[in-house]
Amino acid sequence: MARPSVLEFGMGVDVHGRDSTKAACRAVSDAIRHSSLPLLQEVRERGGKMLVDVTVAVPAPASVNIETVRRELPPGAVTVRAVEGGLSVAGADTIIACAAITVSIEYPEGRS
Repeated sequence: MARPSVLEFGMGVDVHGRDSTKAACRAVSDAIRHSSLPLLQEVRERGGKMLVDVTVAVPAPASVNIETVRRELPPGAVTVRAVEGGLSVAGADTIIACAAITVSIEYPEGRS
């Protein structure tokens, strides 16, 4: 069973263009830039697996290109979903996205 080990949060903005994908990518990038996770080397050495769950909140979640957002993260078991939230700034062509990233660790049976 995977155990959540790390939570990170970020914010991203597309100042001109109302591009939800661009704002979401910037929010994910902002979140992971705050992290240094030396424990992950130990996890790999012990046969563990890192599972990354990303939620991005934007005003128009259907407009987010999930694969583009996924490319902001290292390869691995990554799940990305877009939900309604964030902010569309009134009177401007600005979108603000919020990202929450949860990293869980999963070990093979008997190796936790």
